[in-house]
Amino acid sequence: MFADAANAEGSASTHPQDVATRLKELRSLLTDASNAYYILDTPTLEDSVYDRLYRELEALEAANPELVTPDSPTQRVGEQPAEQFNSVEHNLSLYSLENAFDYPELQKWDERWRKIEDRADAAYVCELKIDGSAIALTYTDGVLTRGATRGDGIKGEEITQNVRTIRTIPLRLNVENPPKQVEVRGEAFIPLNTFEEINQAREKAGEERFANPRNAAAGSLRQLDSRMVAERRLDFFGYTLQFPDGVELRDDFKPQSQWESLELLQRMGFRVNPNRKLCESLEAVQAYFDEWDTKRHDLPYMTDGAVVKLNDSRLQEELGFTQRFPRWAIALKYPAEEVPTTVKQVTFQVGRTGAVTPVAELAPVQLAGTTVARATLHNGDRISELDLHIGDTVVVRKAGEIIPEVVRTLAELRPAGATAVKMPMDCPECDQALVRPEGEAVTRCVNNACPAIVTGALIHWVGRDALDIDGMGKKLVEQLVDKGMVKSVADIYQLTTDELASLERMGKKSAQNLVKSIADSKARPWPRVLYGLGIRHVGSVNAQVLTGQFTSVEALSGAELEAIAQVYGMGDEIAQSVKDWFSDESHQQLVTALQQAGLQFVGEQPTEAQGEQPFVGQTFVVTGTLPTLSRSEAKALIEQAGGKVTGSVSKKTSYVVVGEDAGSKLKKAEDLGIALLNETELQNLLA
Repeated sequence: MFADAANAEGSASTHPQDVATRLKELRSLLTDASNAYYILDTPTLEDSVYDRLYRELEALEAANPELVTPDSPTQRVGEQPAEQFNSVEHNLSLYSLENAFDYPELQKWDERWRKIEDRADAAYVCELKIDGSAIALTYTDGVLTRGATRGDGIKGEEITQNVRTIRTIPLRLNVENPPKQVEVRGEAFIPLNTFEEINQAREKAGEERFANPRNAAAGSLRQLDSRMVAERRLDFFGYTLQFPDGVELRDDFKPQSQWESLELLQRMGFRVNPNRKLCESLEAVQAYFDEWDTKRHDLPYMTDGAVVKLNDSRLQEELGFTQRFPRWAIALKYPAEEVPTTVKQVTFQVGRTGAVTPVAELAPVQLAGTTVARATLHNGDRISELDLHIGDTVVVRKAGEIIPEVVRTLAELRPAGATAVKMPMDCPECDQALVRPEGEAVTRCVNNACPAIVTGALIHWVGRDALDIDGMGKKLVEQLVDKGMVKSVADIYQLTTDELASLERMGKKSAQNLVKSIADSKARPWPRVLYGLGIRHVGSVNAQVLTGQFTSVEALSGAELEAIAQVYGMGDEIAQSVKDWFSDESHQQLVTALQQAGLQFVGEQPTEAQGEQPFVGQTFVVTGTLPTLSRSEAKALIEQAGGKVTGSVSKKTSYVVVGEDAGSKLKKAEDLGIALLNETELQNLLA
């Protein structure tokens, strides 16, 4: 029809119908060729032929921009750099996985889920755990419409134009009549040979080498220029298939198991890791794990273990999730890489809670792709267990492959006259006597005026999740404490422009902006103020829960221990920590000073339903679209009333709240005889 790309523009003007037909034909040819090359590893076109067809497609689309489609091969690369990444809420939460490091821990996981729903015939699917970056892909009517990073599991960053550059991610699903919407989860990674090529190029350009393929993959996905992402040549394995509630599915799009889901992903055009296995027992799982402990070193990509999933989809749905993990899956991880080095000295760090942490200063050594020169020793008990001396040769590994720690001491290599390491008696920052509370392994400084504690408390207070004081970074906080200008959090509200302008790297304008930012922080709500106080065990979520129940600092500080402990999600340990904090006289003075400075220590009054918490001990599932409430709003109302909201229906579910287009969860609730509520009935219960 068209001899070559040079004819495209002229032909487009005279034969619009032919142009549309040729565009469709070219896209199909190039997509099939790309799938054969990148997915099936069986090339069907010579590179020169592919290039000629691709140039013809580019020319036709340039002459007919109104005919460009999002699934066209030309849309993979070349978009303008993004100004920023938008935060997007995942259609379905991306949970992390619980870790097991040996067979006994794997058995304990197996025993836990069997207590909920024991199944003698349960099978397991084992997949290699790829060391990359998890992403979620949304397809609408078969076309890729969104790509997002994992983020915190609830929200991630939209990186659609970047994932389009990954050749093993189809822009259009390779199936006829695809579902209205489908979400695919998987791992984006950089193959080892590509990783080495990238690092060699960076060295030649005078740039720092990437530490490891995982960091390189994560950093690449967040590049603002998709052309740079394309140059990194990322790869992708799909491992999970999700269909939102209410999506109508044909029978061949209803996988009944994880194994069937993987096969369906392949039919859709995704690469799925070929080194997977269906195992009928835990012993077979362990055999798979042991086999790959050796073979993994020959793989073209990094893997740090195996992901073990229960195969039966209905069983997965029955088990559901904890607050952090799916109960039906676990990551069985290989021991972290270990290397020997020597201890040059031991320093003692004081944190914002007064905890004194010993840190080994080491002769620098390469460990899991990074240079390690320091490693945690945890506490005094650990020092005693290691029998650690200055100059010792020690074995270091990365705990959870993140934090370097000393595993053991090689005492036979100890130099003569080496000095034993001991915990200090006095605080290395303020010289006050240290204490070790009964029942704790941690040694603490209890002087609230200790410069290290004040510095840590200030850094926490000004952080984004707390009072979010823009312009007050760590270096500035350290200056303020070192110069004696700030001795408590409350003191920052007395700082003047002139005082701040006298500090290093602070001009008059910067000082004025910081004073304004400090003043603006007075409007932050009570939950963020409570979190900012830095009470042990009270993170941002617990602060939200506590301030929902105790709507003023007076109510919380004066509450009985039992009243705090009974708040949903708290318990005895958190309650005791809160009571201990408010019992400290210096903390009482701090609260008073902050109140006088104008900080918010009063929140919204609870509704009657919140006060009574009528849903304590009851579990809810919300499915479908409610008339006036979003799912997050419904969840918040239920949790404020003491209830728990989960993502799957089981025999333990108390109620299922049903909206329009409710899907499989409604059917399962009906099968199990679970009570159903519409939005009005839910509101009536709350009232």
